[in-house]
Amino acid sequence: MSDLILYQRDYCHLCDLALAVMAEARAPDFDSAWVDDSPELEQRYGTRVPVLRDARDGRELDWPFDAAAVRAFLAR
Repeated sequence: MSDLILYQRDYCHLCDLALAVMAEARAPDFDSAWVDDSPELEQRYGTRVPVLRDARDGRELDWPFDAAAVRAFLAR
């Protein structure tokens, strides 16, 4: 299991863009969590998705983000 989690929704155009940004940033392996599958995640993230979370320290990067923002987030 990865320390990075990308929270996303099914059929989410912004989530597709976030995946492209993650690839552009050359982000390390990450897990995807589907907000639609969990009432708890739905309540927590609702319309905030996509959200990148570092499970080690709980930091989160909300959309919109670009490759530079992802790299900065990962460097902290």
